[in-house]
Amino acid sequence: MKRYLYLWHRWLGIGLCLLMVLWFVSGLVMLYVGYPKLTQREHLAQLPALSAQGCCVPLAQALAATGALRAPGSVRLTTVAGQPRYLLRYGRQVLAVDALGGERVSSFAEQDALASARQFAAGRDVSYQGLVDEDAWSHSRALDADRPLHRVGLDDGTLLYISSQSGEVVRDATATERTWNWLGAWLHWLYPLRGGVMDRWWSGIVIYLSLAATLMTVLGIVVGLLRWRFGKPYRSGSHSPYQGIARWHHVGGLLFGALTLTWIFSGLMSMNPWRLFDHHMPLDTAAYQGGELRAEAFPLAPQQALQRFERHGLAVRELHWRLIGGQGYVLGVDGRGASALLAADGSGGVLSGLDDEALMRASQAIRPQGRMQVERLVAYDFYYYARAEHSMLGHLERPLPVLRVRFDDPAQTWLHLDPRTGAVLGQLDEGQRASRWLFALLHSWDWLPLLRSRPLWDGWMWLGSLGGLVICLSGTVLGWRRLQRGRSRRRKKAVHQVLES
Repeated sequence: MKRYLYLWHRWLGIGLCLLMVLWFVSGLVMLYVGYPKLTQREHLAQLPALSAQGCCVPLAQALAATGALRAPGSVRLTTVAGQPRYLLRYGRQVLAVDALGGERVSSFAEQDALASARQFAAGRDVSYQGLVDEDAWSHSRALDADRPLHRVGLDDGTLLYISSQSGEVVRDATATERTWNWLGAWLHWLYPLRGGVMDRWWSGIVIYLSLAATLMTVLGIVVGLLRWRFGKPYRSGSHSPYQGIARWHHVGGLLFGALTLTWIFSGLMSMNPWRLFDHHMPLDTAAYQGGELRAEAFPLAPQQALQRFERHGLAVRELHWRLIGGQGYVLGVDGRGASALLAADGSGGVLSGLDDEALMRASQAIRPQGRMQVERLVAYDFYYYARAEHSMLGHLERPLPVLRVRFDDPAQTWLHLDPRTGAVLGQLDEGQRASRWLFALLHSWDWLPLLRSRPLWDGWMWLGSLGGLVICLSGTVLGWRRLQRGRSRRRKKAVHQVLES
């Protein structure tokens, strides 16, 4: 049995150690440079303030212009290519309506993409680079509703990706991000396999490579413990029987093997293999709205809402129409992300947010007969926290305070609600909370005491990564030497057979 343990560890290492070297190197890059994304802060910063003068056609006209027979999931008024536009989302489809004329805009050509790019990067030279469905910097499934994408280059090397469905800039990738990402996320997530003939198997390849690497590491820890003498040392005086690079591999594995195992295993968990974290009865939160986004629920005209926000001192960049517990609201957002609310029937003044009672009533409609627990979070905790913008989840806004609502549904779901806007910021069921432990904690060490002591977090991640690199680099060298010995033996055997004949 020991021999089989050694053989399995050896040959899995020969096949996987070089890949793991790439994983550790790319992981170090990703600590500081993430995969390109467009954050909400970047999106709002490039928008001009909406003007109440001459704007805009009523919401009812915009809804009618889409020709859709069902209500949209969300509606917002923004500026696209220098013009006010309604953007209405129907599932994964986005429809655009000209807010001045009231006609649906169904075609966004090269000139429209260039106009959007000029709005985003005022005063800079732009160059059109064609229409792409997917490339190295646009693999995200979040962009599926916007494909194909217009790609526009800026004079500083930045690439902008512009939706062919809405005309909005949906991603920016700076030259610095792209340069580092060839050694970072592009390698770490095995993106060379994406977008081509291997795309359909990409997820399975990552899962089974991670599973094999997890098994290899477990076997390595077992073999390392079996070969280490805890009592009387070997004749050399060492507790390890190996010399040179092999000793580095042995001792490094004992010191950093457990941490290496947590990173490989949590990387496997990041793929949600075999849908382990999906619940068969997810909570349907549609009733939180208390109805559909119909024009009748929003009699307040866009011009009136903009005028009232202006008097309140809010330079609105976007308007959002929200239905919460059956009550309509118009949300105004400025270029810094600050927001205010108006009752959509025009009653009352400008609100800084919704009271807890209104949010609790809307939440109760999700499970009228069920029990729920509500707590107000004024500080981050293990399940609700913010990350740096460049990190994988850094684009998600995590304001404070928020309401956490716990339901007694089969999935034991938690909702996080933003009192400022009434938005559902996140939905966590028991599977997603398990993923928080098995992926985010073990992979990124998203533990608040470490995150709040950033030099300590950096030191921990570098120490573990360098330890993992020692294991994997030494394993790669040992694997290469083993293959060379095997080739030499086969060559000698072939020569011996020739001489005998």
